[in-house]
Amino acid sequence: MTVMADRKPRMTVDEFEELAAAAPETVRLELVGGRIGQRKTADGDHGAIIMWLVRQCMAHRPDLDLDTMQGLRIERYRTGRARPDGSLAPVAHFAGQGEWAEPDGVLMTVEVTSYDADTGPRDRVEKPAAYAEAGIPVYLLIDRDSRLTTVHSAPDVLKGVYRHRDVTPFGDRVTLPDPVGFAFETEIFKEYVR
Repeated sequence: MTVMADRKPRMTVDEFEELAAAAPETVRLELVGGRIGQRKTADGDHGAIIMWLVRQCMAHRPDLDLDTMQGLRIERYRTGRARPDGSLAPVAHFAGQGEWAEPDGVLMTVEVTSYDADTGPRDRVEKPAAYAEAGIPVYLLIDRDSRLTTVHSAPDVLKGVYRHRDVTPFGDRVTLPDPVGFAFETEIFKEYVR
């Protein structure tokens, strides 16, 4: 008897885009690291954090939009598809780009953890690697489970890692490095955790 290795078939980008296009509007799909995933519907606290960040970005960088809907072509060869909670880019940067935009020109992606089993591998491991491979200068992770804010910066595109990681507990000031270039307080995040 021959034992077969556990090999999960990888979905192609074309197959994924066809599936994502046919999915109901209430289902948000991603393809990261060759693995398809469904984004859990955000809770009200998650949405409150995102809206608070939108206001911070508008106040500090009115020349930029924090887009909360745009999908991105990520990873080194643009073989992944992610739906960040936010993508910071010049005003109207995504106009005319369609559902999946190139990451060129995106200054920062933002993820806020959800309370699901997939958050750990997705937001803490897979997405930083994919965003680094895509050359996105800053990745901001607001981790409600650990009550930490992590700023990943200085991407190494070839290795798929960020060379700098600044971890700050909720309640302390966070500084976003250039090209984003502003700081904010995180005390309010304590109100939006379980």
